[in-house]
Amino acid sequence: MIFWILLAILTVVAALSILVPLSRAGRSQEGVTGNADEEVYKEQLAAIDSELDRGLIEPGAAEAARTEVARRLLAAHEKNATQGGSGASGARLKIAQVFALIALPLFSLGIYLALGSPDEPDQPLFARLNAPAEEQSVDVLVARVEQHLAENPEDGQGWAVIAPVYMNRGQPQLSARAYANALRILGPRQDWLTELGEALTMANQGLVTADARQAFEQAVALEASAVKPRFFLAIALSQEGDAEAAIEAWESLLDGADENAPWVNVARQQLAQLKGTPPEQAAPAPGPSEADIAASQGMSAEDRQEMIQSMVSGLAERLAAEGGSVGEWNQLMRAYVVLGEQQKAEETLAAAQAAYADNPAELSLIKDAASSLGLSGS
Repeated sequence: MIFWILLAILTVVAALSILVPLSRAGRSQEGVTGNADEEVYKEQLAAIDSELDRGLIEPGAAEAARTEVARRLLAAHEKNATQGGSGASGARLKIAQVFALIALPLFSLGIYLALGSPDEPDQPLFARLNAPAEEQSVDVLVARVEQHLAENPEDGQGWAVIAPVYMNRGQPQLSARAYANALRILGPRQDWLTELGEALTMANQGLVTADARQAFEQAVALEASAVKPRFFLAIALSQEGDAEAAIEAWESLLDGADENAPWVNVARQQLAQLKGTPPEQAAPAPGPSEADIAASQGMSAEDRQEMIQSMVSGLAERLAAEGGSVGEWNQLMRAYVVLGEQQKAEETLAAAQAAYADNPAELSLIKDAASSLGLSGS
């Protein structure tokens, strides 16, 4: 019922927005173009009579002037009575009024019935925001947290909760602000400082700014062995052109590193670029390789197929459930290509891209591997 009352009010407002200007325009045109001419001629007749009474004009000349002005007055009156403004213009005004009062509401109602949901019950914002979390979309959940933070701006944990959500939604500026608030209220933490620096870097198209570098340095000061902030600090040195310091930073980072870590290949490439030498190849990631598949050629066709499929399926299931390194995703794509399962290779590429969507460096390695395997990524 409330909806239809509001619809009626909006219809009246829309109609009045058309009718009032049209009515004013009609009255204005009639008053200015019609009565104005007649009033001028009447004033001229009065002026002639006044001049005749004061002896300023001869009676014959006065009579001739009076006759001419009277003729013009009559012509103006007849013109105003018969001109199109009272006919065609009036008809146009009536058509516009009918459109505003009938056609416009019907047209609007038709669009609503076609595109809207008139049978859906009202869903006030307050009710949506206070519905159980499992019944809410991500947008509503974000709005719910934002409403809470607007009312409780000193809730540091709330800022820490929404910060990674902003990052995943492609809003690094908001993520950086949220992490900064969490750090201000709750104090320094290595992971929050690192994420703050990364958000600032992403917001500046991959450039490690002074603020981002300060955050990474504070994170390393809290945890000297933390890899991620050291990784970005090495990138910062490379961006600044300090090759010697950058080489030292990358070598320190790679010393004792897990060769299967997704960032290792990137670090080796950066180091090789600074030194001007080909990058060292990381150890092959666990999973079925071409050598494994070749070794299976001595088995029976049934046993060979079972072994290969078992290895590939096991890796695929683990990556789908737990994720994995860039090398493991690339290895699974390569295995599917060797087995001739192009569609599964493409699906693996799509899953890998989704897993590393927020990590441009690792995502680039995945795309390079896919390109070398002839995968389209579509």
